[in-house]
Amino acid sequence: MSAPTPQTPDHSDQARASLEALRAEIGKAVVGQDPTVTGLVVALLCRGHVLLEGVPGVAKTLLVRALAASLQLDTKRVQFTPDLMPSDITGSLVYDARTAEFSFQSGPVFTNLLLADEINRTPPKTQSSLLEAMEERQVTVDGTPRPLPDPFLVAATQNPVEYEGTYPLPEAQLDRFLLKLTVPLPSREDEISVLTRHADGFNPRDLQAAGLRPVAGPADLEAARTAVAKTSVSPEITGYVVDICRATRDSPSLTLGVSPRGATALLSTARAWAWLTGRDYVIPDDVKALALPTLRHRIQLRPETEMEGVTADSVINAILAQVPVPR
Repeated sequence: MSAPTPQTPDHSDQARASLEALRAEIGKAVVGQDPTVTGLVVALLCRGHVLLEGVPGVAKTLLVRALAASLQLDTKRVQFTPDLMPSDITGSLVYDARTAEFSFQSGPVFTNLLLADEINRTPPKTQSSLLEAMEERQVTVDGTPRPLPDPFLVAATQNPVEYEGTYPLPEAQLDRFLLKLTVPLPSREDEISVLTRHADGFNPRDLQAAGLRPVAGPADLEAARTAVAKTSVSPEITGYVVDICRATRDSPSLTLGVSPRGATALLSTARAWAWLTGRDYVIPDDVKALALPTLRHRIQLRPETEMEGVTADSVINAILAQVPVPR
């Protein structure tokens, strides 16, 4: 009698459990920002980049550092300033007097998780140095393309209330970000929890002492990405995504609607969210759940509409309420 065939473990379920543990691990350092944490995980699953917007002091930088510590990823931080040069990010050729040759010295972009702090404080020339890295996942110096490591994610932060000395990101670069996540002020209960942790000795600069440990690795992330790619999408859901995006192009409140790249992004994030919630197929609620963070930075309000207090989020919510939901 032959021995029974051993059961192969479900790598998809293991990866999902690891990413759930990842969200819980980040919660050891950051309180009350679960939607933002989920958005970062979705971006990792979709190989996308994230723009974090919030007032100073809401733990934007801490979020990214906690993510890197919980995922065992290499991370680097760049403080964007008006005098920052493109080569300060990408790297440059350096002359070696001993060999009489030029050698490439890599910049901080050669990492798994790049924290671009206050990205709107640097001029457009330096902002654009990230375009090739974000889209092509490579950096070209002196005509030679140099691939970036995988995974690679840019998490950029910007302050929405301070505009003096800033350079707003152009539409072309905004469109490179998969998600724009707003990091709100914490509720009273969450703020009390933050202060209690600090009173008990929590040091945001020492995450290891705070108990953060790697709970997932590149293998878990790759298994999760493979599972997300297998998440099925019905023709009705595809049509629903297209109808939402086309409605933004026809909206009288907007001068710029969502491009086909934005529609592709919405489909990708909805699939990732469906898989994270334990399904291998996408439903309309998945699309609705990711519509705001995926689309809010891809539309442009008319000046008169903006003066009336209308926001990008309110326009998208109105469109979601009007577009027929497939059954």
